[in-house]
Amino acid sequence: MIAILIIVALVVLFFMYGIGIYNRLVKVKTMVQEAWSSIDVMLKKRHDLIPNLVETVKGYATHERATFDSVTRARAAAMNANGIQEKEAAEKNLNQAMMNLNAVAEQYPDLKANTNFLQLQGELSALEGDIEKSRRYYNGTVRENNILVDTFPSNIIANMFKFTKSVFFELDNVAERAVPTVTF
Repeated sequence: MIAILIIVALVVLFFMYGIGIYNRLVKVKTMVQEAWSSIDVMLKKRHDLIPNLVETVKGYATHERATFDSVTRARAAAMNANGIQEKEAAEKNLNQAMMNLNAVAEQYPDLKANTNFLQLQGELSALEGDIEKSRRYYNGTVRENNILVDTFPSNIIANMFKFTKSVFFELDNVAERAVPTVTF
């Protein structure tokens, strides 16, 4: 009788441990989704700010049409990108287009003194810092999720309930890992 009680107690403990692991996997998966949502919100704010910056620069540099078109196309592609890899590629193109826009703005000293332009530049710079923080948080939650999915004994529960590893949000080029500097 005592042996049966011990076996039942062990089964219950094992079952409760499994439930704990499952709940932790659900929590981490939700954190990954929330972190990605935060990045998405920041990128949306960035995409909304860029047209104002382009219009301000356009007023000073009407002959730089190709640069403005490039920024507009890159912004549209970034806004329409789905999934982490597609967003990474689109954001890389947008960063490059913004660097070209910044180079155009450097040619116009009056623009660099324009109050509206300076405010937009400050907002964009602050937003880039927020995006970087959001990327770090996202990648931290992805790391935690991936460790749980890969390590024993949580990998057993993860496989049973089809939990999968998440994808890190990274830039390929080391120079692009730094927050883009917007200087005018």
